[in-house]
Amino acid sequence: MSVFVSEILNLHRGQGQDIYWRDHIKCPSEDEYCKMVIDKTGGLFRLAVGLMQAFATTNKKTDFIPLVNSLAMYFQIRDDLINLADEEYMKSKSFCEDLTEGKFSFPIIHCVQKDTSDTKLISILKQRTEDVDIKRYAQGLLRDAGSLRYTREKCKSLKKEIIGHVASLGGNEPLLKLVEILDIQVEGIDKSVLPSTPVNQQISQLGKASAGHGQIDST
Repeated sequence: MSVFVSEILNLHRGQGQDIYWRDHIKCPSEDEYCKMVIDKTGGLFRLAVGLMQAFATTNKKTDFIPLVNSLAMYFQIRDDLINLADEEYMKSKSFCEDLTEGKFSFPIIHCVQKDTSDTKLISILKQRTEDVDIKRYAQGLLRDAGSLRYTREKCKSLKKEIIGHVASLGGNEPLLKLVEILDIQVEGIDKSVLPSTPVNQQISQLGKASAGHGQIDST
């Protein structure tokens, strides 16, 4: 019961922080975001493992927390990257859905924090826009700031952490295969995270589409 109550509290605490940042247009630091993910996504993972250990006959005292937390971080940050960079994902969901939700995901946080005087991306998040042209412009901001590339490198780092944790626990081939399958999908979008058209050129490409909204702050 203690595992259930503790992790449900963590989960709701993390979810509450995520909603607070979104609704108050408050960009967290990368460390704050990672702590939130450990609470929200990690809470579900730790709850599942904790309940299994409570009824287990072996490995009841084995510490799976470092592995579980790394898995939670990998799953969430990978999802953040796919949401903003994977064209295949966008065919089944709306284009750059996190922008429409006004969500401060990992790459968005990196882009905003890289230059806090530049408010263009914050302005777009405030709009909760569904305009594809504006969202492509925002995607260009993320790409040219190196935020998508940075997020991809973070995924690679977390994958190495997971492999190390699994090895220290005696190995688990099915889990490693699952992580490899998930990473292959991310590898497929590597080219899309590289800087392409300079952002100042993208501004002119928006033309009347963005001008009609009149809400993109060019600061």
